[in-house]
Amino acid sequence: MNKSRGFTLIELLVVIAIIALLMAILMPALNRAKKQARSAGCKMNLHSWGSIWSMYCQDNEGYFCMEGQGSTGWPRGNWVVPLRHLYQTKAGILICPMAKKRLSEGANYVSHGGAFKTYIMGTGGTENRQEEASYGANCWLFNGRQGQSEIQSRPVEWNWKTMDAKGGNEIPIFADTMWRGGGPFYQNGSSGSNRITPPQVQDDWSGAAHEMKHFCIDRHNGTINMLFMDWSVRKVGLKELWKLNWHREYNRNGFWTAAGGAQDSDWPHWMRNFKAY
Repeated sequence: MNKSRGFTLIELLVVIAIIALLMAILMPALNRAKKQARSAGCKMNLHSWGSIWSMYCQDNEGYFCMEGQGSTGWPRGNWVVPLRHLYQTKAGILICPMAKKRLSEGANYVSHGGAFKTYIMGTGGTENRQEEASYGANCWLFNGRQGQSEIQSRPVEWNWKTMDAKGGNEIPIFADTMWRGGGPFYQNGSSGSNRITPPQVQDDWSGAAHEMKHFCIDRHNGTINMLFMDWSVRKVGLKELWKLNWHREYNRNGFWTAAGGAQDSDWPHWMRNFKAY
């Protein structure tokens, strides 16, 4: 009687090698698909935030929230408190699917986040609670109080204040960040001001005053996702951040743009291969 013949060692090795080859071919594609799905989930979150910001403005005669309206430990990062009643039943939209865990240094958590890490909001409001988030606001949105000329030494007249502005598709509202938000600007026209300079390395945390660095994080393959004042959501190239209309007097052709004369060699090494704008 003939006995059934099993696989030889060579045949098994060939099968294993074929499987390994297929995995090597498929894994990058699977990883890309996973990242694309997470990026799509991020955009869905920001569309929800568009509805939240819009509802807030509609309930407040078209105005954005006031500076310092409920302390969060940072007057210009206060959006979490006035908007809380609109998102508290779906707090998961505070977090981008690409950045769901806190950043730690050794055994201790830190307050800021990163490209793939959440940050912690300050306490504030009647519930006085802290929340994790990976999105933040353009701090040039906020409305000033009556008679107020400056918010943290920045002219209130530069702020948008209301959602009624021309060119809303270029005015940032809310985006992927490593902090509560920021208000980038060329301080005294200087390209070297910490308010506007790019991060020297990925996840370069230099403090709350280094405001463009809060948004310039490589979360979605050289881009971040951003909500604009026309309530649209799209990807923004990291170097494109310097071309957006952050406030009413912002120079969109400043030093850190192609029109302003920026060269590849001016950018930090990790950003030099990104598309110029």
